[in-house]
Amino acid sequence: MQESSHESSLSAAGLIPVVVPRAEHGISRANISDNALKVLYRLKQENYQAHLVGGGVRDLLLGHEPKDFDVATDATPEQVRQVFRNCRLIGRRFRLAHVHFGREIIEVATFRGSGDMDDEALERHTENGRILHDNIYGTIAEDALRRDFTVNALYYDISNFALIDYADGLSDLRAGRLRLIGDPERRYREDPVRMLRAVRFACKLGFSIEPLTEAPLFRLAALLAEIAPARLFDEMLKLFHSGYALDVFEKLRHYGLFGQLFPATEDCLAREDHHFPLTFVSRGLANTDLRVQEDKPVTPAFLFAVLLWEPVRRRYERALTAGEEATESMLRAGGEISAQQQSRVAIPKRFSLPMREIWTLQPRFEHRDGKRPQRLATHPRFRAAYDFLVLRAAAGEADPELAQWWTRYQEAEGPERAEMVDQVGKRRRRRPRRRRGAAVASHSKEQPA
Repeated sequence: MQESSHESSLSAAGLIPVVVPRAEHGISRANISDNALKVLYRLKQENYQAHLVGGGVRDLLLGHEPKDFDVATDATPEQVRQVFRNCRLIGRRFRLAHVHFGREIIEVATFRGSGDMDDEALERHTENGRILHDNIYGTIAEDALRRDFTVNALYYDISNFALIDYADGLSDLRAGRLRLIGDPERRYREDPVRMLRAVRFACKLGFSIEPLTEAPLFRLAALLAEIAPARLFDEMLKLFHSGYALDVFEKLRHYGLFGQLFPATEDCLAREDHHFPLTFVSRGLANTDLRVQEDKPVTPAFLFAVLLWEPVRRRYERALTAGEEATESMLRAGGEISAQQQSRVAIPKRFSLPMREIWTLQPRFEHRDGKRPQRLATHPRFRAAYDFLVLRAAAGEADPELAQWWTRYQEAEGPERAEMVDQVGKRRRRRPRRRRGAAVASHSKEQPA
């Protein structure tokens, strides 16, 4: 693959970086974690280079509060471990040092280099263009050009408090532009997860994706099949639990990436249901964003219950139409969709089991006679399942009256609850008997989305 003109300019830029002195940039040590400063100063004291790098620098320049602080140095991981007793080395593809300060972890990475590899070594280093091993150390200039996006390749030097820019990241930061360093297609092939990172940063920062960086997204989505499903689970949490899940969802679908991650869901969303567009996922993600913004807890179990509900619901309703029992049908539908999804995005059991419970409890909301409401209300997963029912009703896919009844039931005292249950029984005795489970199946046909 030929080197792009942008890549050539970056190679040249690596020799003469833009250096912005302390008086001309807005980064203050007062806004940097005390523990990150301890790591930076200690490395400097031991005569190693020490720089704050990546998202922490980017966010400080944008006036945001960084979520974490990463350090880059010319010390090897083993040397970092000798400096800090509270250090652990992690990683196989690229060794990293984690310096622990209670619950805060400062990640320290050695400058990466391109290395001088012969053809045989290069073949072992990559597979179909994807990087397999990356433990090659180099200079700060080489490290900068190995990073993914220009706005993530900015360095804050603790020795003189200057800002160092090897990749024209400051210009992109000012323009609100997300640009990959080097040839975009080759960088995506090296690590297809960069496509998800492009979407995540564009949504998080409100940046536009530079045209050459954006173009390959439309045709390289299939490369995500090469990524370990467990790694993609971690990426999903970063994408959907950061307060901009709805925007991420829309962009992933725009570029054809969502269908690689959730093929069964994408297949459902590509079709309307009884002439109405499906809005449940969008409403669920908007609700997740609101909870994040209000600093309320969010759980992967609920997130994945939302993302996979459409294929579960369709399979469930087909079983009901065939005359199968509701609860058993939901159990089977949830199990089948969950098992299929594992090959794309692996959901750990600690989340997949409560996810399936949320689904399985949905038919039980229909049964409001006798002691069944009381038993359901004491189920450990009741609150999450109730929230899920409310979302279904808001999307026009479940009976709003049913959701309202359960809302009142939770607010009512003992005698009022008993009266509510009795009234349901009276109405049911006056109505003709319906086929078991048909009520749940019919809601999507009766309510507009």
